[in-house]
Amino acid sequence: MANDILEGTRRFGVPHQPIPADGLVNAVEGTLAEFLAGQIAALDAVDPALGMFARTTRDLVLAGGKRLRPTFAYWGWRGMLGSREPVDSVLPALAALELMHTFALVHDDVMDGSATRRGRPTAHRLFATQHEIAGRSGDSEQFGSTSAILVGDLCLVWADQLLAQTAVTTATLFGVRACYDRMRVEAVAGQYLDVLGETQPDEWSLERALVVARHKTASYTVQRPLQFGLALAGPMRRMAPAINEAYDSYGIAVGEAFQLRDDLLGVYGDPKVTGKPASDDLRTRKPTALLMLAHRLATPAQRAELAQTPAGAVIPADGSGGPLSTAMKLPGSARDVAVREAATDEALSMEARIARQAEVIAETGAVSQVEAMIRQRVDQAVSAIQNAPIHHDARAALIDLAMTATHRPA
Repeated sequence: MANDILEGTRRFGVPHQPIPADGLVNAVEGTLAEFLAGQIAALDAVDPALGMFARTTRDLVLAGGKRLRPTFAYWGWRGMLGSREPVDSVLPALAALELMHTFALVHDDVMDGSATRRGRPTAHRLFATQHEIAGRSGDSEQFGSTSAILVGDLCLVWADQLLAQTAVTTATLFGVRACYDRMRVEAVAGQYLDVLGETQPDEWSLERALVVARHKTASYTVQRPLQFGLALAGPMRRMAPAINEAYDSYGIAVGEAFQLRDDLLGVYGDPKVTGKPASDDLRTRKPTALLMLAHRLATPAQRAELAQTPAGAVIPADGSGGPLSTAMKLPGSARDVAVREAATDEALSMEARIARQAEVIAETGAVSQVEAMIRQRVDQAVSAIQNAPIHHDARAALIDLAMTATHRPA
């Protein structure tokens, strides 16, 4: 697909034009679309099935999203260079962050078993459905998960390829790459801690949940993209150390606040707005900062309710004692009816328990305290950037982003 926004860039030999801030997302989208069109054509030439695989991957990359990472990187770059420098030379680097983000989201959805993302089926569900419709042999769920893992891997490779197209000096690209590599390592480290926490929720704490937030979210959403943008501005200049320090403080504070908002949305968000099922974090017992804080503030009775799994009372290991297992013992059609009724009752009971846990979390005061933690971090971020030696338009944009990224409905 042709990229109209890139008309007038170095590829066409026409004079450069700076892209206004409100056109940045369109410019990133256009860069991605043009790059992905070439990748699809190359894989299509090998085998039509690969072309289909690549098109599904493209659709996942371009399926909306806030494009926060390239936005923060853009303002990190503008903070050093000002508004007159044309952006076309660094668009591949900015767009590469979205390919890395897709890698992280797709793998995260497989790990969490999530059915939807941004209101659409997740990658593993898309491929499982394709498997079912085609009538292929084998397990469709397994095929879906395997294919989604490959989608994430492919996006990470594509991110490297697109980053390499950035029109900067070799020395600058080395600096950018060092920041990019650190970002990726921290994202993987944070994700592992997140997965580990779900396996031992009773051993987790508020402090450890914030460590996860800092590495899984703050690092690759705000902190490192800002420093990535600063690296794109070229080798160290006189004010670069002071700017880097300001970006570091701002990025950690806004990134943690962003994750804390996600914690609240994971329990109280509207699925029609978030694009994710309601209360997913409670279903998986994810030890978020919100839940850890609720446990800390809870009375013994409240703590007991929060400790209960969404499935309620534990059924013996042999399967006896539960309504569903009792229904399974009935003969013929009576069994089918009883199983459907038992499954429906169990689902309704689970929803009621999850809703009650959400109420208990609010009753502990954890929600209001998390809101206060968000406000505190936004204040810290604004203070860090207020006196930083960056261009005034970047400062204004970053102050605005500190608010919009952390006070959002999705």
